Amino acid sequence: MTMSLAGQIDFTRLLRPGGGLWWSQAGAEPEPLVDTLLDQVDSIGPIRAFSGLTWNERLAGDLPDGLTVLSYGGLGQLRGLSKHGLLEVVPCHYSSIPRMFERGQLPTDLGLVQVSPPGPDGKVGLGIGVDYAADAIPHTARLVAEINHRMPPTVGGVRLPLSRFSAVIETCRPLRESIARPPDDADRRIASYVASLVEDGDTLQIGVGTLPNAVLESLSGHRDLGMHTGLITDGVLTLIEKGVLTGARKEIDPGLVVTGAALGSASLYDRIPEMPAEFRPASYTHAPAVLSRLRSLVSINSAIEVDLLGQVGAELSRGVHIGAVGGQVDFSRAASLTGARSIIALRSEVKGQSTIVPALHGGVVSTARVDVDAVVTEHGIALLTGCTVAERARRLIAVAAPAHRESLERGLSSLDTHG
Repeated sequence: MTMSLAGQIDFTRLLRPGGGLWWSQAGAEPEPLVDTLLDQVDSIGPIRAFSGLTWNERLAGDLPDGLTVLSYGGLGQLRGLSKHGLLEVVPCHYSSIPRMFERGQLPTDLGLVQVSPPGPDGKVGLGIGVDYAADAIPHTARLVAEINHRMPPTVGGVRLPLSRFSAVIETCRPLRESIARPPDDADRRIASYVASLVEDGDTLQIGVGTLPNAVLESLSGHRDLGMHTGLITDGVLTLIEKGVLTGARKEIDPGLVVTGAALGSASLYDRIPEMPAEFRPASYTHAPAVLSRLRSLVSINSAIEVDLLGQVGAELSRGVHIGAVGGQVDFSRAASLTGARSIIALRSEVKGQSTIVPALHGGVVSTARVDVDAVVTEHGIALLTGCTVAERARRLIAVAAPAHRESLERGLSSLDTHG
């Protein structure tokens, strides 16, 4: 292991032509290392790289000719790559990513991680980015670390000795923040409807963004909620501070917020060490065997569109990957089958186009109709479980934007209401 500046790391010694690597995502992305790698790709030869959510602007457009970028979806700056046909998407449930690393179906010659400073034991942790990184590490030949003195230590993830790394750099830079726009009236109406479907003592899985933040705000009057999710945001911290999110009734991990990563403001990152939270790998947060033990699980997810059969599209818009399957199906199926309920929440209209559609424009079903209990828009709640195909369609039309309901009614004529 050598301690270097990012620009001094010679990736030609760590990767061979035809090899592949992965790096941590979102606020845990080791951007100085990724930038150095991008500078050296042409000297290495053709390589493949797996990345999750990234805000690194250098991954938004032009790439070195020798680099192929893989991902589980078009998240963050990767949308730009998808728009230009430069992103190779691996369609998968988030729960399957650990196994794909184990089987060598994703590149594991090298891993780039951002870690917290060594603790009293001399080991470093993955901080706010445990998720798939913790599952990839055991199967990765070589690791390079950015030790960021601003990365908070977290509980629950793997701890690694410095001897595990082929090279290490030290930084003291702010973590990337995710600041969503403030919710508007439509977001708040949707959030209010969603909150009415959540009971005291339920365990929540929820995504990130403006609408999920509005939902968390609407839950401030609930009691003893739990959290078992892939990502936590500032809204989770607020509910903890208000005494709403206690986890007291969770069937497993009582009293703890269980997550794989954190995504939010600097304030959230600074407060993480004092939160009752454990950061676990994807092989735990998304595992069907684990989720099936949460009998009170409520999944709350977003979508790009929902068709009149109740099928959910959360990946494609006009042929461009702007989302992912991610953990939506993992949590939706568990919440619907063995938990409390599965909810899809979305605005009824975006840029004048209805998000309730006769058939998915993207042509790809992210979440099956049988895994969705309720679809919520600012116009109400469409409860789907136990309904016939025809009744599901009528209920979905009732929560569509009023200006589009007539055309959706006409679309019913082409819908097979017997299948």
